[in-house]
Amino acid sequence: MAAPLSALSGLSGLSDSTLPLLLEGYAWLPDRRRRNGGAPVRTRLLGKPAIALHGRDAVRFFYDESHIHRRDALPGPVLDTLFGRGAVHTLDGEQHRVRKALFVHLLKDRESITDLTERAAAEWERARADWSGRTQVVLFDAFALLLARTVCEWAGIALDDAEARETADDLVTMVDGFATPGPRHWRARRARRRQEERLARRIEDIRRTGPTEHAAPTGAALAEVARHHEADGSPLDAHTAAVEILNVIRPTVAVAWFLMYAAHALHRWPEHRAPLAKGDSTYARAFAHEVRRFYPFVPFLGGLAARDLDWQGETVDAGTMVLLDVYGYLHDPELWPRPYTFDPTRFTDAEPGRDDLIPQGGGEVSGGHRCPGEDIVLALLQTLVPLLARLEYRVPEQDLSIPLHRVPSMVGEGFAVTDVH
Repeated sequence: MAAPLSALSGLSGLSDSTLPLLLEGYAWLPDRRRRNGGAPVRTRLLGKPAIALHGRDAVRFFYDESHIHRRDALPGPVLDTLFGRGAVHTLDGEQHRVRKALFVHLLKDRESITDLTERAAAEWERARADWSGRTQVVLFDAFALLLARTVCEWAGIALDDAEARETADDLVTMVDGFATPGPRHWRARRARRRQEERLARRIEDIRRTGPTEHAAPTGAALAEVARHHEADGSPLDAHTAAVEILNVIRPTVAVAWFLMYAAHALHRWPEHRAPLAKGDSTYARAFAHEVRRFYPFVPFLGGLAARDLDWQGETVDAGTMVLLDVYGYLHDPELWPRPYTFDPTRFTDAEPGRDDLIPQGGGEVSGGHRCPGEDIVLALLQTLVPLLARLEYRVPEQDLSIPLHRVPSMVGEGFAVTDVH
C-alpha cells in the first residue's frame, strides 16, 4: 500500500532501516531508542515511514483498534511464511471479532487445554524412552517433534511417523525463516505451501464425508475450523481454513523455543531445578513467565495508523507503520529491576498484569489482537518444564550462545545432550 504524502512529510532525510534491522535483529530497536534518548524512533522500514513506541502506555495505545489496523500491515514475506494469506492476523473490525471467536473457543477452553497438556505429558514419556536409547539428542528438535505429535493428535490431524517428522520440520521452518531473506526464507515458503495444500485436502475431505472418530472427530480443531462461518455467513474457503489450522498448530510447536530456553536456564542456573522437579506449580508458572520475559522471541509487533494520531505530542500520520517495542520493553530496567538477571521470583507472589508481560502481545484476547494461545503456552510450559527438570542428561562441550542478530534466535545448534535417562 502506497504511503500517503502526509506520511512522508518531514521524513525525507531518514534512511531506510530494513537492512540494519536484518543485521542487528533484537538489538536494533532498543539500540536506536537508546541513541534517541528514549524518545520514539522515527525511521523507514521496507520504504514506509515508521515510528516505534515503547512502554506500558504504548501497549494500550497500540492495542486500541481505533488507533492501529492490522489490515495491509503485515508484509508479504511474513504472510507467505509465518501467518498465511487471509489469516486472522490480517483482519480488523467485525471480520476479526468473528474469526477470533473461533480461536478463543478452540484455545481457551480449560478442559481442552487440560486434554492437550495430558497428551503432551504422555508423549513426553514415550519420547523419553526413545531419547535414552540415542547417542545424542538435540533438545530443540526433540521438543518440536513431541509438540507436533501432541498438537496434531489433539487437533484431529492423524499423522504417521514420517508425516509427524515432516510436519514438525515444516512448522519449525515457517517460524525460523519468516524474518530472514535467503535460503531460510525460501525453505519457509515451501514448507507453508506444502502444509497448506495438505491441510486444504483434509478440510475438503471432512466437508465431503463429515468428521469421524478417527478423522477430525467432532469438537477437534480441524473439524471446528472446517465448519466455521464468517461474519457474512459464508464458510471459509479450503485454503483459508488450512491457513487457520496452521495458526493453531504452528504456534504450539513454536513452544519448542521456550522449552529449549528453559533447558538453557536450568543449565546456566541449576538452582531452579529442585523446586521445579518437586512439582511446585506456583514456581513452575513463575519460571514459565520468566522464560518468556528473559529470552528473545518477538522483537517487536507492527500495525498501521488507522488515522492521524497523536502519541504523547508526536504526530503519527495515517498509514504510518507503528511498531511496538517488545524485546526492549521486556528488558527495560524501569519496568523490570535487574532485567538481565533470570529471576522467576518476579512472578511468584502475583500474576503479571494484562499489559505487563507481552511476549504474546497485549490488550484483550477476545476482542483484540492478543494471542489466544497464550494460555496453552503457559500450560505446556508448566507441564513439561518440571519433567525437563527431572530428566537426567549430560551437556557436552558446545556453543550455547544465543545470538541476538538472529530472529528467531537459537541456543547454539539447538542444545545437544547425551546420556539421557
